[in-house]
Amino acid sequence: MSDLTLILLAAGSSSRFSQDVKKQWLRTGHQPLWQFVAHELQKRELFSQIIIVGAADEIPFMQQYGDYEFIAGGATRQESLKNALTNVTNEYVLVSDIARACISESMLERILSQKTSADCIVPYLPVTDTIVYKGATIDREAVKRLQTPQLSKTASLKAALDTNQTFTDESSAIVANGGSRSFVLGEEHAHKITYAEDLNKIPCLDASANDILSGNGFDVHAFDTKGDMWLGGVKIESDFGFLAHSDGDVAIHALIDALLGAAGMGDIGMLFPDNNAAYKGIDSKELLKRVVTKLYNFGFVIINADITIAAQTPRIGKYKLAMRHTLAKILGIDASRMNIKATTTEKLGFIGRSEGVGVIANANLKYLNWKTIG
Repeated sequence: MSDLTLILLAAGSSSRFSQDVKKQWLRTGHQPLWQFVAHELQKRELFSQIIIVGAADEIPFMQQYGDYEFIAGGATRQESLKNALTNVTNEYVLVSDIARACISESMLERILSQKTSADCIVPYLPVTDTIVYKGATIDREAVKRLQTPQLSKTASLKAALDTNQTFTDESSAIVANGGSRSFVLGEEHAHKITYAEDLNKIPCLDASANDILSGNGFDVHAFDTKGDMWLGGVKIESDFGFLAHSDGDVAIHALIDALLGAAGMGDIGMLFPDNNAAYKGIDSKELLKRVVTKLYNFGFVIINADITIAAQTPRIGKYKLAMRHTLAKILGIDASRMNIKATTTEKLGFIGRSEGVGVIANANLKYLNWKTIG
């Protein structure tokens, strides 16, 4: 049985990446980056425990990709690591950042071969340029660029992080706590993705798949004698509204389900449960904006959407253009790719009896082509 745990840190906000997509959700083929890195390390069969640290609101989606142990991250890298360490059961722990995607077999072997030589084993790169620090030229031979993954004795790392002091890597914390650190040669290919231009330095990643991802949504709402009627993000002239927890915009609700379906992200009830008081009476356009933001964060691009509204009453012909423009703006697409259709049910069923409205929506997504942003 292996005495080694792998922790992969994937809870960051990608604030320095300056793109809508979070780094951990860039796609190589169909795989998000975090899954690619986890799979590449897992197949080497070195670990008896693998922990993925993700943002709390992203973990339900991450769980659909792989059978790993997921832990919610904290506000900082160090807090995220401390959260994961509470679940580590092995003597040694290998910690790496998802943004460091290209970890070769030989680099990993160099790290593991020194397992017993110190409390922390660190890959590094030498500095070849002249270094000036506070106006003085310093010996570049004394400077090292530290990389991950770093291999630590679990007990030493836990003790080192039991502090309010902030460290940017495991070895610095361990040394500050009186522990030992040993260096092995790293690799230029093990470059960390911090800024968008770093993508040009990552040789092991394939482009994202160019498949079209389709989803559909369906929703109905009964009429209510009170409240305003909102449909497709537009206020409708009517003497009644919809019976609903939110504002009852059945068209947006169906559209949200279509978008989530295309992304494989569940349904509107999972993200915005109707027993949550925070969503009582909320503007459905706000819910749609949150979904669109999440889609772009997770590496998707919206191609187009199509909505069919089935209503005996009210008549919505004069509102369709406003709906198209309102929804297209939220989706971040041209209005020509946000289609609105209306029909009746020829006075059949609850819709035909003017008791409510039903909507069917379809949406198509694709993965962001990260090759265009590097």
